[in-house]
Amino acid sequence: MFKIVRGRLNIWQVIGSILFMIVQVIASLYLPNITSDIVNNGIAKGQTSYIISAGMKMIFVSVLTVLASVGNVFLASQASQGLGQKLRSDLFRKVLYFSHDEFDAFDTSSLTTRTTNDVMQIQNVIVMMLRMMIMAPIMLIGASFMAYQKNGPMTKIFLIVIPALIIVVGGVMYFAVPLFKAMQKKTDRLNLIFREGLTGVRVIRAFRQDTFEQNRFKNANDDYTNNAIKVYTIVAMMVPFVTLIMSGTNIGITWLGAHYIANQTMQVGNLIAFMTYAMQILMSFMILSLIFVLIPRASASAARIQEVFAKESQIDTVAKPAKVKEEASLEFDDVNFRYLGAEKLALTNINFKMEKGQTLAIIGGTGSGKTTLINLIPRFYDSETGVVMINGTDVKALNTEDINRQVSMVPQKAVLFKGTIRSNMLYGKDDATDDEIWHALEIAQADGFVKDLEKQLDAPVEQGGDNFSGGQKQRLAIARALVKDASIYVFDDSFSALDFKTDLNLRTALKADEKINNSVVVIVGQRISTVADADEILVIDDGDMVGLGTHEELKENNKTYQEIIESQIREGNNG
Repeated sequence: MFKIVRGRLNIWQVIGSILFMIVQVIASLYLPNITSDIVNNGIAKGQTSYIISAGMKMIFVSVLTVLASVGNVFLASQASQGLGQKLRSDLFRKVLYFSHDEFDAFDTSSLTTRTTNDVMQIQNVIVMMLRMMIMAPIMLIGASFMAYQKNGPMTKIFLIVIPALIIVVGGVMYFAVPLFKAMQKKTDRLNLIFREGLTGVRVIRAFRQDTFEQNRFKNANDDYTNNAIKVYTIVAMMVPFVTLIMSGTNIGITWLGAHYIANQTMQVGNLIAFMTYAMQILMSFMILSLIFVLIPRASASAARIQEVFAKESQIDTVAKPAKVKEEASLEFDDVNFRYLGAEKLALTNINFKMEKGQTLAIIGGTGSGKTTLINLIPRFYDSETGVVMINGTDVKALNTEDINRQVSMVPQKAVLFKGTIRSNMLYGKDDATDDEIWHALEIAQADGFVKDLEKQLDAPVEQGGDNFSGGQKQRLAIARALVKDASIYVFDDSFSALDFKTDLNLRTALKADEKINNSVVVIVGQRISTVADADEILVIDDGDMVGLGTHEELKENNKTYQEIIESQIREGNNG
């Protein structure tokens, strides 16, 4: 746990919190001594003036205790919340720069739990440590010393009481700690099912699987609840046992103290102070025990967070990236690729070169490797062998920022963010003018429906773009990519939700645009009509490059391309 805390915890807040805590402990230890003096020297002797002066001193020490406690709580809370803020920010930043391989290593629901619940567990333990864990041993030692001063022989009672407490607390820890650790995994499971239910609600309703999903969530929820009930029941059982031990301790101290007072070897005030110190000793021991119950859970959370931080990228970063040429080009030179841990190559011997102003279309069956191929362009994955070059430079010689600057991409699933149309467009270029945005919308054939909206560019976009149709979301995603000034524009099956007329108009507008003509365009398509007018069409089948040429050339000579045409003609989808 200290590994992830180091460098993220404000040291001055920690020191300040500890100093306030020390003042609080000293004041708390001094109060019973004042009470003892009031009883022994004031009440017993009938000296009212002494009671008043000692009482004023007690009020001063009590106020000091309260102020020190407030200072300790304030700084401890600041330190722990600051730590949580930095941990969440660092986790989010780390995940943002994950390659696809790193994403595959963690479930999304698990990453959510690690960023929220696990961070909260660490925050709770840090604030407990700064408020109580350091205070408890100091209080324990100080109270023991003060109690011994009041009556040394009576401190022998702790030789019986503390072992009894150790047995109770040890038993609770033995049974509770494994259950606390299991709760984090059960939280992951609960988040996973809940997230799937939210994102897949339309599919669930369409297939009338409401009952099945409710039962699945109920089972996970019941499992989590039963585990939580069990663990907190075990922890709660500690309270009556500890109360019994403390009450027995008070009875024992009162009984022994009465004998000492009767024998005139102990004053009444000293007995009252001794009982207070005894409670401080036992409470300090209890606080330590409780913290040791919570620490394993926080340690498990810290280990889960550290797994994310320790995940080494499969893609090497470049300290001094090569300079990118200004003229756009895209080249694959004998590229082979396989997914991490896979036996079979996902792509084999991919070769092509595209220059400025050219369009490359990629076509093939479902699962043939089209998306895998274009994922090598922005370096979501690295090729196993061969070279992928952007503007004449190997992508492995470029850093992530340079690649992102040169490549603008529209993924298969159109993703829009909650905000406005304008804020989504600015993802492509943060200083884009309204004219640039409208121009991109016009090329993407989205300007028509955007102009019909009441607030136009400032029209709201719900999470995931749920207030737009599939075709509208695709066109907005395409426009966002076109706002960006890039050397390579990649459209991964981004025209699938468009009708043939809109598809044709969009491709025609792309060809007519001056900025696009200075770039390389890569289009992944399923329909022959989408790819037919490309300068080069790459045909891919089961990861193999089985054809490269124009529509007419492939139509005459390529068997796979001919089969695609025939299948679409039979389906009436030849455009």
